[in-house]
Amino acid sequence: MNSKYFFPITALILVLIMVIYFLSHPSYEKSLEAKYYYETGQYNKAYKSANEAFSMDLYNRMAATVMAQSKTALKYVKYIDEAKKYMLDINEIANKTTISDADRAKIKMMSEIVVDSYTKLAPSVMTNKSLVNEARKYHDNFEKLLEKVNR
Repeated sequence: MNSKYFFPITALILVLIMVIYFLSHPSYEKSLEAKYYYETGQYNKAYKSANEAFSMDLYNRMAATVMAQSKTALKYVKYIDEAKKYMLDINEIANKTTISDADRAKIKMMSEIVVDSYTKLAPSVMTNKSLVNEARKYHDNFEKLLEKVNR
């Protein structure tokens, strides 16, 4: 065999073996499944699949990465859901004809919770940008609301 073709053919065979291993190993199959769920915004399923893949193979870096990304995304989803719930409660209070001091205190407390919770979020480079932007919008809105309530 000509030595000129030996290295490229050997490299190609090695890459082919690695791809076959990657696609046939159950841990990596679960990792790909987890990555799909993460990309489609199904963070609970992504976390569950990545956790299963990671428990099968502790050296599966893809599973570890998707698991960490999903955990971060779930924190953002929880924050956004909480902010939406508080915003609905505040809108309900705001629709009353008169707002009592107790209602003002309730609005202030809810706003402080949302603003303080935002500081605990730590986005990574991989965190879904739409989640980060939506959380930032809620944080900014609640910060403005808190300013108004404190006047």
